[in-house]
Amino acid sequence: MRRTTFEEGRKLAAAVRTPNPSLAGVARDATEEVLELVDAPFRDVADAHERLSALESLLYERGDRRAAFLTIYVRVTAEVDRGLGGGEFTDPEWVADYLVTFADHYRRAFRAFERGDHDDVPDPWQLSFETALAGESLVVQDVLLGVNAHVNYDLALALHEVGIDPDRPAKYDDHRRINRVLRRLVDEEQDLIAERYADGVADIDESLGRFDEALSFFTLREGRRNAWRGAVALTDGRFRPVERAVYWYLRSLTMGAGHFILAPSSNPAVRRRLAQLEAGDGSST
Repeated sequence: MRRTTFEEGRKLAAAVRTPNPSLAGVARDATEEVLELVDAPFRDVADAHERLSALESLLYERGDRRAAFLTIYVRVTAEVDRGLGGGEFTDPEWVADYLVTFADHYRRAFRAFERGDHDDVPDPWQLSFETALAGESLVVQDVLLGVNAHVNYDLALALHEVGIDPDRPAKYDDHRRINRVLRRLVDEEQDLIAERYADGVADIDESLGRFDEALSFFTLREGRRNAWRGAVALTDGRFRPVERAVYWYLRSLTMGAGHFILAPSSNPAVRRRLAQLEAGDGSST
């Protein structure tokens, strides 16, 4: 495994977001209808899926671009739940706890953001939510920022919270089995985004063949590997300095990745052309 050098770590730390004046004034109405869906912890997988689905529908109806990530996340949650009932996992009870705990990290971040409690919103989610609400990004960027925050930041913390012991190897195998679920959903997820948000995603899929699916899955798989390593470090470290180091690493890595995702939008001409492609307009500028 390639190790992150000190210099790379320094650069990642420098990439951590400072307040963005262009996003600070984004208007948002935290209605009771939204807060009712995220106020209480999820009870079980069914409750998580039901409330996340309702939240996705509500945001979509309002034209809130935060719905794009949820469109993907709700589908993944449903498929993992199907695997739980189909004997796909060695320890389905642990996987169910894992799924609920993981979803609750998203719920807490969304709730804090809606209530304006920004000190309680992890930086990767602050970046994701603000960017989506500003409406100046690509839909694909909105989705990737959500995946980045949830997988590269939340997942290690959720795994540590639910516990990776006893029988760590068996739990790791179940963690890896979720990769199979993710892999078989890549095409469907692209179709969902194309259908609901960006017609051009389907055109990009046809142009690149299987390459984009392989790249998307590989990136996600690497994030899940790193999440397991982070959970191991938090579990085995047992010392406050180790915990602080892991949190620093997760935050720095995720914020660096978030800025990388947004990099194409920094050039207005490039962003305009990408937006045309995403919308399915292949004509030249």
